[in-house]
Amino acid sequence: MGLLYDGRKRNENGGLFMIFDTHTHYSDHRFDNDRHSLLMSMEENGIGNIVEAGAGIKSTKEAVKLSEEYSFIYAAVGIHPYETADIKEKDMEWLKSLALNKKVVAVGETGLDYHHDEPFRQVQKKWFIRQLEIAKETGLPVIIHSRDAAEDTLNIIKTFYKSDTGEINGVVHCFSYSPEIAKIYVGMGFYLGIGGVVTFKNSRKLIDVVSQIPLDKLVLETDAPYLTPEPYRNERNSSLNLGYVARKIAEIKGITTQEVIDITERNAVKLYRL
Repeated sequence: MGLLYDGRKRNENGGLFMIFDTHTHYSDHRFDNDRHSLLMSMEENGIGNIVEAGAGIKSTKEAVKLSEEYSFIYAAVGIHPYETADIKEKDMEWLKSLALNKKVVAVGETGLDYHHDEPFRQVQKKWFIRQLEIAKETGLPVIIHSRDAAEDTLNIIKTFYKSDTGEINGVVHCFSYSPEIAKIYVGMGFYLGIGGVVTFKNSRKLIDVVSQIPLDKLVLETDAPYLTPEPYRNERNSSLNLGYVARKIAEIKGITTQEVIDITERNAVKLYRL
């Protein structure tokens, strides 16, 4: 599974352009049996840097641990909206303290998810706003999770964007809204995370987004082990499958797969300020 790209171009520093996976969850139990061997296979398969995203207290700890064990892995620290029910302010202070770690490159994933009725929306909003405050206070970009909550997410982000205390930016992870909303986020300096969903047969809306948004505002992501692209949909996902996403974006844009890899890698480096 996965694509190996031979003959990759070299960048201005003499290094190879590599696929940058901007959002993974390798601490998930589905990688328990082969995590190390899988991660050690990344470079030979054209995968460069990886950002492991925290989605709660436990996974944030594991994200930081992975980033310290592997030179090519960076961590994002955050609380997913589904994990906000029992969060306290001390947890937020702990997240903020993690920003001092040189391998921590973002706050997130955080946001709003109204697909289910719990946690209550006001609880989700409270801790989403608090994590945006941490991103602003630490100067880190933010990884936004937004599902069935387009209006509230955007309104909260706009409040921070217009604040006199400064702007925030980052990436809207697994972007799932309209091209019109995409253009608003891009106009505020956000990147859009594009993963396996773009290869699905029913992904017309996301294809429209990719066709209308400049490539220099898109980044590649897996959300591994979730959202595996075709032709491996419903199997465990990993960064080795990102070639299929790059190929689909290239098809939509009418450019080469290598151009997609090159430009999205540069975008990810800018996004995470590496």
